[in-house]
Amino acid sequence: MKALVGPDTHSSDGDGHGSEESGLCVKKMTDCQEGEGAKTPMELYERLSVQGDKVRSLKTAKAEKAEIDSAIQLLLKLKTDYKQVTGQDYKAGCPPSENMNVSDNGPAADGTGDEDSVDPWNVSTTNAKGVDYDKLIVRFGSTKIEKDLVDRIEKVSGQKPHRFLRRGIFFSHRDMHQVLDAYEKNKSFYLYTGRGPSSEAMHVGHLIPFIFTKWLQDVFDIPLVIQMTDDEKYLWKDLTLEECHRFTLENAKDIIACGFDVNKTFIFSDLEYMGASPEFYRNVVKIQKHVTFNQVKGIFGFTDSDCIGKICFPAIQAAPSFSNSFPQIFGGRKDVQCLIPCAIDQDPYFRMTRDVAPRIGYPKPALLHSTFFPALQGAQTKMSASDVNSSIFLTDTPKQIKNKINKHAFSGGKDTVEEHRKYGGNPEVDVSFMYLTFFLEDDEQLEKIRQDYSSGAILTGELKKILIETLQPMIAQHQERRKQVNEEIVKQFMTPRPLNFNL
Repeated sequence: MKALVGPDTHSSDGDGHGSEESGLCVKKMTDCQEGEGAKTPMELYERLSVQGDKVRSLKTAKAEKAEIDSAIQLLLKLKTDYKQVTGQDYKAGCPPSENMNVSDNGPAADGTGDEDSVDPWNVSTTNAKGVDYDKLIVRFGSTKIEKDLVDRIEKVSGQKPHRFLRRGIFFSHRDMHQVLDAYEKNKSFYLYTGRGPSSEAMHVGHLIPFIFTKWLQDVFDIPLVIQMTDDEKYLWKDLTLEECHRFTLENAKDIIACGFDVNKTFIFSDLEYMGASPEFYRNVVKIQKHVTFNQVKGIFGFTDSDCIGKICFPAIQAAPSFSNSFPQIFGGRKDVQCLIPCAIDQDPYFRMTRDVAPRIGYPKPALLHSTFFPALQGAQTKMSASDVNSSIFLTDTPKQIKNKINKHAFSGGKDTVEEHRKYGGNPEVDVSFMYLTFFLEDDEQLEKIRQDYSSGAILTGELKKILIETLQPMIAQHQERRKQVNEEIVKQFMTPRPLNFNL
């Protein structure tokens, strides 16, 4: 699961189990992905050949690890594009035939050429404002979080809604009213979120689901399970099992540094927990039995060339949605409602889960979906752990934070000071303002900044300065908290044990 980043058409699951949640094809929201998808098979093949040679040359020359990693990431992306276009895996020395048909991944649900592509592994858009979330809600069949739900959360919890709710950062849900109905009748629930540990360093975007999940845990006083999908990263990335597990332990330190209560929080590695918990594995097998190969191909876009580990993995991400996967926490109870805060690109997993749940006698998990955190270069570009300038990392120094924002943060300002003063800037595409919507707590201050920037009263440099002064202390404080997280504390969080709560 990503901190934590589906799609479009309804279909039958192949066994006659048509549903609003299950048979949704998430592989593409468009016929091609940005400019890459429009290339011919031969053009992609030639680019792959050149990129493969580059990777080999860098390795032979013993280049810097970051440079090699960046080249490998591009190579993997090109291979993905090649498979999407041709329906076949790339093989060196085997060019595509000239008359090869470009594979059709299916039209958008409304029959139009939508520019957004969203699935659990890739998010792309050509719109500087980012993904069109209203369209995404329609495509996914979820429900928009309206003001009445935010007000109800405030009433039930007795706390001011988190800024992520007030500002529409968490914008979509499934069955949240049902969760609140039960809570008002003194029937509690538990939280489940996760992280796919693909690198040692996390960036500020990875914190979004954890910041919000901690708030939910605090205001509702409920238990939380956090899944570290090190098995997923081994299956999808060019990493060893040992690397994936090491990243799990390192990422867990950053997650713990968010301030979670050790008495109410269980963090687990798939590579460790599934082999030690018969109950968890039994649920995985139950889910697997009720999802066909046709379903996972339709939901996730898997092909006959994907390894069987990928095809089986969705059941592993689904299993924590059911309370009896954690007997040390819930005993044998299978009726405890689960609420999953996550980025909306993870929704395909849980549409599948919600379709299976009633067939194996479990309650459907509820969900709260967040928007995506933009890269410094703009909402239409993708953050990458191999590109240190694509985001602010939790390891960055104050100087690095300042330099990255000043040099790389996409501006919504005008070309000259005179034009900017006269016409104002566009906060809807300005990355510094976008970041402030995530991290600046004061609503009135944020609105004043928006108005001043739009009117030209403040310049891009001044807006960037506000962001720098917001992020520098936030990151420094996180780093101080992380220093206090030693191996023993990580072990405490990751040891299967009873948690302290009342259901």
